[in-house]
Amino acid sequence: MKAVQGTKKCLSSAAEIALPPEAYRQVVDQADLAISITDARANILFANEAFTRVTGYGMEEIVGRNESMLSNQTTPVELYRSMWSDLSAQKPWAGKLLNRRKNGDLYLAELSISPVVDATGNTTHFLGMHRDVTELHRLERIVRNQKHLIESVVDTAPIAFALLDPTGRVILDNQEYKKLVTDLRVKEPAHTILDSLLPIWRDTLADRPQECLLNQREARIDRAAGRPRWLSVTSSIIDMHSDCADSYFCAAGQPGLLIVMSDITKLRDEQERARASALQAVLAEEERTAAIREGLSAAIFRLEEPMNVMSSAVSVLQRRDPASASMLQEALNGSREYLETLRQVIPQSPQEILVSVNMNEILRDVLEVSTRRLLSAGITVDWQPASTLPPVFGRPLQLRMLFKALVDNAIEAMNIKGWQRRELSLTSTLKGDSIVIAVLDSGPGIPHDWRHRAFEPFFTAKGGNGKHIGTGLSRAQQVVADHGGIIDLDESPSGGCAVVVEFRVDGDPI
Repeated sequence: MKAVQGTKKCLSSAAEIALPPEAYRQVVDQADLAISITDARANILFANEAFTRVTGYGMEEIVGRNESMLSNQTTPVELYRSMWSDLSAQKPWAGKLLNRRKNGDLYLAELSISPVVDATGNTTHFLGMHRDVTELHRLERIVRNQKHLIESVVDTAPIAFALLDPTGRVILDNQEYKKLVTDLRVKEPAHTILDSLLPIWRDTLADRPQECLLNQREARIDRAAGRPRWLSVTSSIIDMHSDCADSYFCAAGQPGLLIVMSDITKLRDEQERARASALQAVLAEEERTAAIREGLSAAIFRLEEPMNVMSSAVSVLQRRDPASASMLQEALNGSREYLETLRQVIPQSPQEILVSVNMNEILRDVLEVSTRRLLSAGITVDWQPASTLPPVFGRPLQLRMLFKALVDNAIEAMNIKGWQRRELSLTSTLKGDSIVIAVLDSGPGIPHDWRHRAFEPFFTAKGGNGKHIGTGLSRAQQVVADHGGIIDLDESPSGGCAVVVEFRVDGDPI
């Protein structure tokens, strides 16, 4: 009961200190917002000082006249209809009207009108409040025009733009960027490019955006259908300010990453054509050298077999016929000298240093130099590269020779008389920390018991029984092993041969 009594006392005290009517009038009259009170027909009964400042009319000129005297008569009729429809339904209305001051100057008025309803439910007056928003409207139009101008320039620019917020979300792009989305068939080309050039960008963008800066770095994006796209990428940090209310008094902004991508595919294509011609000559020369090396090594290997037999015969004759054994040993020693001389003239493999290589580029080079053989054999190529691959350390020429040998074997497997299905599939994928490359053909395939023998030196079964195993797999296995990888033979889905090569990105042996 005491609590209730206390509440009643508070309410009665609030009623006793109510403001007098004169205070209300002074508040309205001295308010900086233009206020007017009209009767039910919009005839002005009262206007405050701010109203006279905005309109230019004195109090004696405005009282008793209709509000319509302020209209410039250019406001659409539909707007007035909507206004009177709301006011007739005793609903407040807000909008903008084009008014004219006493001196004839036009101004844009932001107007709010509220009906005043008496105890019987009838509208007796209207309370109008308006302010001059001409300058605000001008500034908004300037900002909007500048925004449209910037968007038009950005959209018509021949380079792609993408602005990323600290979380990596693309919040602004242009038409060229949207074309990249369609052409590359990826959701966000900016993410694909950053993954290729800066694998750590997702962890550093928010806290250390300076580590995401790029200056005309070239990115290669391979496509399943068509030639690769080359982009020159530059990134810069843009200081952005949040539009949230809680950031109003916070001066610090949040960093955004602007990525500018310029297409240099045509330039790189010209360079690639010149490089491909030189590369074809280098590979052809290396193939000839490798063939000589392999042929001489095979000859020495074969010649050493009878010489080993002769060496055993010398041991037997040494006890029975020393003279004949001496003559045979002398001939054997001479033969070994000749073999050693022959071994000395075997061309050495080229000495390459380890460099950073892109496996997609290696495979593309192999397809380029093998195009003529593929076309002449009527082979359809299905090239399915990963859009981007991390670089690995390797010896470019050896890797090209490795995959060219695998492609050549596949061509020979399918290029037999009467063989109709001739399809070559070449894929590259990133699985965890490893790059997996598969070369699949639709040829006769390999018998299961030959799959391990195929890597023996000088082993070949061409023309053996309709199946096919090419040469060079021993050399291919050596190249793969030198790069810490593994190579395996299996059956392709079409029944042909599948050669799968796997390399670790960090270069450690698998």
